[in-house]
Amino acid sequence: MEHRYLGRTGLRVSELCLGTMTFGQSTDEATSHKMLDRFVEAGGTFVDTADVYGAGSSEEVVGRWLSSANRDDIVLATKVYGRMGAGQNDTGAGRKHIMAAVEASLRRLGTDYIDLYQVHVFDDGTPMEETLGTLDRLVQSGKVRYVGASNYTGWQLQKSVDVARHNGWEPFACLQPLYNLLDRDAELELVPVCEREGLGLIAWSPLRGGWLSGRYRRGAGGAVTGSRVDEASGNENGESWERYANERTWTVLDALHDIAESTGHSPAQVALRWLVQRPGVTAPIIGARTLEQFDDNLGAAGWSLSAAEMARLDEASEFTRPYPYALLRSFVRRPA
Repeated sequence: MEHRYLGRTGLRVSELCLGTMTFGQSTDEATSHKMLDRFVEAGGTFVDTADVYGAGSSEEVVGRWLSSANRDDIVLATKVYGRMGAGQNDTGAGRKHIMAAVEASLRRLGTDYIDLYQVHVFDDGTPMEETLGTLDRLVQSGKVRYVGASNYTGWQLQKSVDVARHNGWEPFACLQPLYNLLDRDAELELVPVCEREGLGLIAWSPLRGGWLSGRYRRGAGGAVTGSRVDEASGNENGESWERYANERTWTVLDALHDIAESTGHSPAQVALRWLVQRPGVTAPIIGARTLEQFDDNLGAAGWSLSAAEMARLDEASEFTRPYPYALLRSFVRRPA
C-alpha cells in the first residue's frame, strides 16, 4: 500500500484509511481486531474512529487492539463533538467539552496521545477562536499531534484556516467530508480550499452505504432488505433508495460495472480507486461490517485506473452545479 503526506504536514499515512464506525456494534470485537490485523499486514497505518461511534465502544475496541500493536506505527485519528452524556456541556466544540472529551478518548483508546484530533461537526454555538485555541493547547500539551475538521462548509473551513493563521495557532491538517462518485458537492468549495491551503482530504462514505459496492445496478427493484440503503429510508441526509434511485445513479453504476469487468476488479475497488486518484484526496475511509467486504475494499490499493477510465467515471458522475459555480466554470482561464 502506498503512503502519502497528510496535506502540508510531515505526517505520512496509508492511501486507504480504516474507518471503525461499525466496531463494537454491527461488527463484533473479534472480527474488528481481525480487520485491524489484516489492514496492518497489507501496509495500512491510518485508523479513524470517533468518540460518538457506539457511545465510545469503537474507541474501546480499537484501544484493546492497540495495546498489543506497535503504537508508533499507527496513525490514530478520532473526533470530538457528539453528545456523550445528558449534561448541557456534553456535546459541541466548546473548551469545556473538548477538554473533557479528549481525556475520555485517551482513556478508551489506552494511549497517551492522539495523532489526529478532528472536530466532527462545525459548532455554530461556539466562537471559532475558542475551538481553535483549545485545539492548539492540546497540540502544545502533547496530547494531540495534529488537528482536523469534518462536515464543514467552505466558508467555515476557510475562516478556520484564516483565524488559526492570524493567531499563530495549529492549523487544520485535513478535512473529512462526504465524497464519492454519487456525492461530488465537495468539489464546489471544500476540495479547492483543501488544495489551496494545503489540507489533506479524507473522504467518508466512499461507497455511499453500498450503492457503489456492486450490490446495485440499473434495473434494481429496490433496496436490499437489511442493507444500509434500506435502513436509511426516510433519512434526507442518508443513502436511502428514495434519494439515489435516479438516472444519474444508474449512469454512474453503468460505467462503474463496465470498468470493473474490463479491469478485473470489483465495483467497490473501482469506486475507491477513483477517489484515491482524485485531485486533493489523501485517502478514502474504508469501512465494512464483514471480513469479506473488508478484504474486497483492501483490493483498491496497489493498482491504477487509466486516464480514459478516470475520464469516463468523471463524465458519468458529473453533476448539476448551482449558481454561481456553473457560470464561473464558463469563465475559467487557468484549467485545474
